[in-house]
Amino acid sequence: MPIPQNKDELLEAIRTDYAKLKGDLQRVPVKLAIDKSMPGHAKDSMMSAYDLVAYLVGWAELVLKWNHKISKGETVIFPDDDFKWTELGLLAQKFYLDYPKYDFGSLQILLDQKVNEILALIESKSNYALYESTWYKEYSMGRMIQLNTSSPYKNARKRVRAWLKDIDYNKK
Repeated sequence: MPIPQNKDELLEAIRTDYAKLKGDLQRVPVKLAIDKSMPGHAKDSMMSAYDLVAYLVGWAELVLKWNHKISKGETVIFPDDDFKWTELGLLAQKFYLDYPKYDFGSLQILLDQKVNEILALIESKSNYALYESTWYKEYSMGRMIQLNTSSPYKNARKRVRAWLKDIDYNKK
């Protein structure tokens, strides 16, 4: 699917990419959800399927936080208060640890909720607000949302599918 250019395409991209990812996440054996045998987001690191879902929840929460702060006229530090764009590996490591009270199933439900909140946010915005004005540097709000939702969902799906295939291969 090409990069979304308007509100309808953005909604479709998120819904489609997330639905595919969700199907793959449902194939993850619960007993292996915390097994750190998947290549991580930081160079030479490993993560679990749980970590991957926590990472996606963390980014979803950041997208919502950015919008909330901007809508209130507050200053937003991108990507987050204690991190620079050059420190995304460290931010990923933080996300992996941010949700200790959730089991794998509950964390997936939390991700469902965050995706729905983002979809509602997009629905509440005009196409002009999403794509016809800059929001952060040269990026529109829609592009920033896409870069932190549907794009990572595609990437996560590739990781999960490769990991599941590797698990199946190692069983033989």
